[in-house]
Amino acid sequence: MQEHYEQQRQKGRIVLDEASRQKVLALAQDLPRLWDNPGTSDQDRKRIVRLLIEDVTLIKADKVTVNIRFKGGTTRTLTLPIPLNAWQVRTTPPEVIRQMDQLLDSSKDAGVAAELNRQGCLSGMKHPFTPSNVAKLRRKYGLKCRYDRLREKGFYTAGEMATELGVARTTIRIWHAHGLLKGYEYNDRGERLYELPPENQRPKKQQGQCGRLSQRGHCSPFTSHAANEVHHGP
Repeated sequence: MQEHYEQQRQKGRIVLDEASRQKVLALAQDLPRLWDNPGTSDQDRKRIVRLLIEDVTLIKADKVTVNIRFKGGTTRTLTLPIPLNAWQVRTTPPEVIRQMDQLLDSSKDAGVAAELNRQGCLSGMKHPFTPSNVAKLRRKYGLKCRYDRLREKGFYTAGEMATELGVARTTIRIWHAHGLLKGYEYNDRGERLYELPPENQRPKKQQGQCGRLSQRGHCSPFTSHAANEVHHGP
């Protein structure tokens, strides 16, 4: 039986030439290269860990303290942050939310999504931004929408501006189209709020006799005859 054992042991022995032996020794001395080698299986990595490490002790407080004891008696201590919970991993980073809040001062949801994507920002789910998830995050974190921000600045709806200037809503849209009023879109349906010009710069119903708003300033005053315009005052 002893002789049979020796014969089998000799058959199972791998004979290495000097070059192969040096290569194996180099791998043993360069653990990261061995660990990251595509030819190293997960099973082999587990074996490596068992060969190197005697035991590991974890102490969890505000951080995680990791005490490692190696086979040769050497010890090492690591301090690591506490891993995030699953819901925290899927949470959009706070710095992205702050950036979104700043962008909402000058852009609607679609514009915010486009700018965040241009900057390479990703949502908590690691997806590009869309107007819908910008709106969802805005509501979740209590960020004011574009409409509310414009209203706080004193901007008017088309109806309010029409009442203020004594014309119809249609006239407000016409004046905006010709650059006589500044309007700012607050949603993806193209709805706007309007900025009331100073008293001496406000457009009036009578703009000249030439019949074209685009020629305003180059001709004498005329009276607007829009079919759906409602006139108020003298």
